[in-house]
Amino acid sequence: MSIEELYRHLRWRMQPEDERARRRFERIRAFFESLNLPRNPRVLDLCAGTGIAGAAASKATHARLLTVLDAREEDLEKAREWLKIADINPGLQTIVGDVREVHRLVKEHDLAILWGLTMPHFDPFDAIKIFAGVSTVLSEDGVFMVEETDRLYMISRSRYKDLLVETRGEDYTIISIHEGYDMRRGLFKRGCYKLPGFERIGEMETRLWDLASQLAIGRIFFEEARLITTAEHGITGVSDVLYFRKPSKKVAEEVLMSQMK
Repeated sequence: MSIEELYRHLRWRMQPEDERARRRFERIRAFFESLNLPRNPRVLDLCAGTGIAGAAASKATHARLLTVLDAREEDLEKAREWLKIADINPGLQTIVGDVREVHRLVKEHDLAILWGLTMPHFDPFDAIKIFAGVSTVLSEDGVFMVEETDRLYMISRSRYKDLLVETRGEDYTIISIHEGYDMRRGLFKRGCYKLPGFERIGEMETRLWDLASQLAIGRIFFEEARLITTAEHGITGVSDVLYFRKPSKKVAEEVLMSQMK
């Protein structure tokens, strides 16, 4: 199952017409406003979906450019609606592409974000490509932020379940069932089913990331790496955030070159 198919079934709060998504937008904006971020930046929203987080970051920083990158073209088309809701008018660039190829797809930006707990889609080898790629496209004092949560910690505090409810709505529920583990890539394989009816809609691969691993990878490609916990920022609806600044471009370029061999 492709990511596009999966996201047609999963209900994420990112649609401009959804009042809950609009409340989420305001919370994301408040988080970005609480930080000392580059002013009038060129903002890069990775795995952007509809661009909800990119628009919030642009509002908070008075961005002059917003670039939204995602594999799903149908979602990217809604980025302009979020800019209207935010009542801002930066330049807007939409790119349909793979975030693992970000270094090939975009030019220099000042602030990059990867929002919405997206990292489970990527294995450790993917993560290295993403972090290195972002490092190469950021300006000298550029900032990269990843909204994430520590899934290993969450599992250690609760009984692991083979069957998980992924999303629940008024007319159907999506569940996932454990179907295997790829030891070489560190990914769990889960079958996805739609209820009622137990209709199989496909499968997905998931990496149960911990925060320390991502901090360690990010520290290779950035001079500064730190964690902003939910307790520290105190904004409901925003998870823990990994904060990276000052890209180590030479290191990143060497790593990307070695990946091509």
